[in-house]
Amino acid sequence: MQYMLMFYQPQAEFDARSETTMGAWMAYVQAVQAAGISRGGHGLTPPATGTTLRVRGQQRQVQDGPFAEAKEQLGGYFVIDVPDLDTALAWAERAPCAATGGVEVRPVFAPTL
Repeated sequence: MQYMLMFYQPQAEFDARSETTMGAWMAYVQAVQAAGISRGGHGLTPPATGTTLRVRGQQRQVQDGPFAEAKEQLGGYFVIDVPDLDTALAWAERAPCAATGGVEVRPVFAPTL
């Protein structure tokens, strides 16, 4: 079953990206890839570089930055293919941000046609 692991980090971690934190992430990425469970994923640039779009009626609203102020921001994601939720949670627990931010684990929606 495929799960998306969404990695949330405090803003301070985006601001203080260093060789140490990037080394921890690279080790995690290599472990996921070595396990053969990765189906894709990317790290993201800091939230301030994003743009949010909403359509209200016929009006397009564009806002610089993230949709909402939050303590933690989405820093990246993986889609993994593992047997069950417990295995997905075990991989989420290994993510460097699990101790300082959080990891949302959500099944990928795969409709049958």
